[in-house]
Amino acid sequence: MAIMITDECINCGACEPECPNNAIYEGGAEWKLSDGTGLSGEVNNLRGETVNADIDNEAVDMDVYYIVTDKCTECVGFHDEPQCAAVCPVDCCVDDPEHRETEDHLLAKKAFMHL
Repeated sequence: MAIMITDECINCGACEPECPNNAIYEGGAEWKLSDGTGLSGEVNNLRGETVNADIDNEAVDMDVYYIVTDKCTECVGFHDEPQCAAVCPVDCCVDDPEHRETEDHLLAKKAFMHL
C-alpha cells in the first residue's frame, strides 16, 4: 500500500528530502511523474495508460505536505521501512488503506520509475 500524510501534518518538511521517488510535495505544489525519476515524455504507466511524465498535475492537498500515490513505493527496493514515516516527528505518515499494493507491485513501480 502507499503511504499518506494525515491532516495532523505540521508542515515541517522533514519527509520530503527522504523520499527516493520524489513522491512527497509541499501543500499546494503541482507535481510531475518525471520529478526525481527516470521518466520523461510519453510513457505507458503500470495500468497501461499513456501519460506525459512532464505534465504538471494539480496538488493533491492545498494545506499540508502530500504523497503522490502513483509514485510512492513505501521505499521498497531502497530502504527497510518508509523513510517519511521514520523521520516524521508527529507520526502523520501512515499506511493509506485506500491504496493497497503487494511488494511485487511496489518493486514493479520502482523499476518503472527508475529505468
